[in-house]
Amino acid sequence: MKIIPAIDLMNGQVVRLYKGDPKQKTVYGDNPVDIAKKWESAGADMLHLVDLDATLGIGSNLDVIKKILDSISIPVEVAGGLRDKSIIMDLSKISERIVLGTLAFKNKPLLKSLLSELGTEKIVISVDHKDGEIVIYGWQKDTGIKLIDAINEFLEMGFTEFLLTNVSRDGTMNGPDLEFLEQACNLDKTHVIASGGISNILDISHVKEKNAYGVILGKALYENKISIEGAKELV
Repeated sequence: MKIIPAIDLMNGQVVRLYKGDPKQKTVYGDNPVDIAKKWESAGADMLHLVDLDATLGIGSNLDVIKKILDSISIPVEVAGGLRDKSIIMDLSKISERIVLGTLAFKNKPLLKSLLSELGTEKIVISVDHKDGEIVIYGWQKDTGIKLIDAINEFLEMGFTEFLLTNVSRDGTMNGPDLEFLEQACNLDKTHVIASGGISNILDISHVKEKNAYGVILGKALYENKISIEGAKELV
């Protein structure tokens, strides 16, 4: 299982939000490049970079993301507000993987075009949900689409890589949503990264037991409740 620290960016700073609420923000650093290097040195398998400003449609951290990509050598997946094909294609040349959420649900023709050009392993579908129902546009808009129905539709299109976040758990350190994670991991041909709620090393063990491809470490990592080294030793 891959150990994947998250670097969430707002206005050039590294932050964490509580349940995706931009009004409940904690700042953990003003130098994202240094933090990326720190997680790389600690042994992270991959970094998960999120442009929260782009996700919420209030700005962009693209320059910061490119600086991080220039500064480290481990794989990076880029997420957050990626809805423009030219930006996606640009980032796909310099990052390991591209994470698509809102676009995947709102623009199926473009999604199919990107799949054709980039291939299955380059694109991660972000299936963000509130207790089993998909949410989009930075978790601000409900869709009424059931999580497992959504994953099955993307599987039929040829996608295999998924990022699974229960918004109700994200930033809470109340433990991961193992029920929906198990359902997703049990679907044939899915490689699922679990995100949200991790609070300690035991949580990581539980995620591993569900056969997740990877786990995102966020607030618990920044609050020193867990370490990358400890997580790596476990897996």
